[in-house]
Amino acid sequence: MQVIINGETQFYDAPLTIAALLEQSGLANKRIAVELNESIVPKSQHANTLITEGDKIEIIHAIGGG
Repeated sequence: MQVIINGETQFYDAPLTIAALLEQSGLANKRIAVELNESIVPKSQHANTLITEGDKIEIIHAIGGG
């Protein structure tokens, strides 16, 4: 399965959830926002949202400042 994550093509053996993708990427429990095909996916839906062939994902890290 081919998906685009932050502008880079990535390959996975099978469909997976956003939560599984974040776990594999070492981003679980980080302050991030996830956009799937130009729509923000609430954190409460990460475990239920399936990523499929051709999806475009943007992962944005929250950065604190003052």
